[in-house]
Amino acid sequence: MALSKGDKVHWNTSQGQTTGTTVEKKTREFTLDGQKFKASEDEPYWVVESEKSGSKAAHKESSLRKA
Repeated sequence: MALSKGDKVHWNTSQGQTTGTTVEKKTREFTLDGQKFKASEDEPYWVVESEKSGSKAAHKESSLRKA
């Protein structure tokens, strides 16, 4: 499944399913809100913006589903 910037996606959290929008694809190690992520070409991460809270978080591409 290929995602693109601006796609509406959903993912699972401890509170249930959350919906948001893809903001930026990361394929190298990066830091977001003080937390390090080891993204790579083989295992990219997406910075996503939550529809409900507006906050940004990073998730593995494999954990996201198009909404």
